[in-house]
Amino acid sequence: MRASAFLYPWDVVGDPDAARRIADLGVRQVTLASAYHSTRALTPRHPRHRIVTAEHSAVYYPADPARWAGRALRPYPQRWTEGADPFGAAAEALAGAGLEVHSWVILAHNTRLGAEHPGIRVRNAHGDSYPWAPCIAREEVRAYAVSLAAEAAVRPGARGTELESCGWYGLPHLSAHDKTGGIRLGGAGQYLMSLCFCPVCEAGYASLGADPGRLRSAVTGALEPLWTGAYAETARGREEEWAEVEELLGAELAAVAAAWRNRIASAFRSEVVEAVRAAARERGEKGFRVLLHADPAPHRCGANAGTDPTGVLGGGPGAADGVVLACTGDAAERADVLTPFGPHRAPGTVLAANFTVVAGMGGRPEALAEEAAHARELGAGELRLYHAGLASEADLAAVRGALSRLA
Repeated sequence: MRASAFLYPWDVVGDPDAARRIADLGVRQVTLASAYHSTRALTPRHPRHRIVTAEHSAVYYPADPARWAGRALRPYPQRWTEGADPFGAAAEALAGAGLEVHSWVILAHNTRLGAEHPGIRVRNAHGDSYPWAPCIAREEVRAYAVSLAAEAAVRPGARGTELESCGWYGLPHLSAHDKTGGIRLGGAGQYLMSLCFCPVCEAGYASLGADPGRLRSAVTGALEPLWTGAYAETARGREEEWAEVEELLGAELAAVAAAWRNRIASAFRSEVVEAVRAAARERGEKGFRVLLHADPAPHRCGANAGTDPTGVLGGGPGAADGVVLACTGDAAERADVLTPFGPHRAPGTVLAANFTVVAGMGGRPEALAEEAAHARELGAGELRLYHAGLASEADLAAVRGALSRLA
């Protein structure tokens, strides 16, 4: 199985041994961040640092001033990795070690953008807004994301791209000192807390025949048993989660909310993918692959944006070349994520199973060979390894062993 390791530019820039070390794992590809959200990351092998603090969402290349001139929403430059083009420098070093480089682009997740432009945020039924989650129903957010995708994906040295958060973002957000885990919301509760009630979305619900005020009241009422502990979440798979949403919200209102969000997500995804393809054609890039980090349950939101497998891989305008799917759970959860995409594959379609290989982050690198073999039985043809820059030496040794057995 073809394998790709995720990396940040700072994992490579300033470390002359990094590219060769990654190549020696047995991977053929690196998925390298070109536009990424804020984070605090370990660099356990870098000769000059052990912690990198990316203080805000940023791009790791010189943004084109002409593209962004006069725009309120625009990407932020970074200042914590040396050089004007860390992505380009890292891509060159990795290619020199025989590795194919694909860009890794974060779209609808940007806390600094939301902090500086409060009007673009997702706003829940209680009136709380999420700075990390720009509402993709808003025209200015779509314009920003489409331009960012085209610029950040098709970088010199990149042979393809992987687009993360290419859809709705909502409540789930791993952040510093997070204190939102006191009540187990489950998949249904997370969805209800992620429904947006900004003016654009309220107008969207109304256009489909639903009173936004009634929908808002239904959502807050449906959530009340979760706050009191009177409702025990039992759903595990995507279908059971949606059945719980319908039970909590009512089938009619659940259908309206889903119809609006699915329409917006589909249009957003198509516009982004087409913009990336146009940029690749303009640069003369042939065979440039566009993959989406996705989930087969349309109601789910976050980094792996919920989507309809038919629309994503249907081969029409805006369809992707494949998907990257989180396979961090047990065998049943892997099947729940991978199986729905199988019937919609065409020749050349990529189904990539993404495994966390950092033991300290809950990964099981020692089980990678067995779990990857199961993913292959379910239709996966490629692997993604999260994250080679964060992993310990023991983690990387386990990865090397697993990839040698899978070769």
